[in-house]
Amino acid sequence: MYIIGGVIKTMAGGDIPEGCIRIADGKIKEIGGRDEIAVHPAPCERVIRVDGGVIMPGIIEAHCHMGITEEKKGMEGDDCNETVDPVTPYLRAVDAINTMDAAFDDAVRAGITGAMIGPGSSNVAGGQFAFLKTRGRRVDDLVVKAPAAMKVAFGENPKVNYSGQGQSPSTRMAIAAMLRKELIRAKQYAERKRQAREQGQYFEEDFTLECWLPVLRREIPLKAHVHRVDDIFTAVRIAKEFHLCMTLDHCSEGHLIAEELAAEGFPAIVGPDLASRNKIEVQNMAFKTVGILNRAGGKTAITTDHPVSLIQSLPLCAGLAVKSGLPMEEGYLAITRNAAQICGVYDRLGSLEVGKDADIAIFSGNPMEVFTRTLYTIIDGQVVYEEGAASC
Repeated sequence: MYIIGGVIKTMAGGDIPEGCIRIADGKIKEIGGRDEIAVHPAPCERVIRVDGGVIMPGIIEAHCHMGITEEKKGMEGDDCNETVDPVTPYLRAVDAINTMDAAFDDAVRAGITGAMIGPGSSNVAGGQFAFLKTRGRRVDDLVVKAPAAMKVAFGENPKVNYSGQGQSPSTRMAIAAMLRKELIRAKQYAERKRQAREQGQYFEEDFTLECWLPVLRREIPLKAHVHRVDDIFTAVRIAKEFHLCMTLDHCSEGHLIAEELAAEGFPAIVGPDLASRNKIEVQNMAFKTVGILNRAGGKTAITTDHPVSLIQSLPLCAGLAVKSGLPMEEGYLAITRNAAQICGVYDRLGSLEVGKDADIAIFSGNPMEVFTRTLYTIIDGQVVYEEGAASC
């Protein structure tokens, strides 16, 4: 396949006006100016010509519950939170994601080609997120990285869920203590396993603790549900105590402590700002947060937290962040390169470069503007959405 014309936003350097991309075997083989790449399509090989449009990496949703909280299904389609045990790190999102959920189609139509999907925030430790492509029937075929992060939650949600059941945690102190206790157990388990291996002794693996080992090895981050300033700092405190990688998800009051967060170095996934302030801890939620964090030097991505805000609104959420002070180019980065880097998939996604997956979105203009249309969505070099086509 060749894509010719338009403005290519590589997100890995400067834009390429009137560019050309050659795709083969699901990968980007060549990218450059129109006069730099010889176009010799094989018989039946597709050539997409873009006049005046924007060609960019497929958009990435860095935090959502698509397919795990299904639309219009009620309890029967809600597998987001296991609300009877506050510590369930061994749960795996891939075991609950329904790829036939309508949200996947909505994502593709919006140029969204990848999403980080996982459990909700009712539990102190909720389970493992997975990063998926957005088109396909079998979830195993969509996986880019699994596990991709470990969900932990601070603040209002675990408090409300478990205090209502008359059990711990009912305070922020108990939430932090439970997480510390679990991490200490995991460290002790890892050490026992290491010693047994070195001594050539039999070691019986514990399924409920094995899930923590990628976290302790810093292969995947804690994915910390945090809104309020105090909860953000508690998450930072615990991550530093155990020397862990972490993303600050939601980070609704991050703009109030932007300099401190930039100094700590933990990236933020901000949102869902296109939603009501329906909880006490989100009263300071605002689209300005991303821009303030960015100006302070923090790395940021933007989330819809689907279904809290609809998945297809992600590029518009980036546009509203730009309207509230985020530089335009940073708006593009927040839903492409930054999101891929934060999710740990930048080796394959998030920019248009030779060797990367051919996950590409083509728009009639700037996707952050409300009247812009999605012309094509391409995943692994295959057109999965085309404007005006009956189906792809």
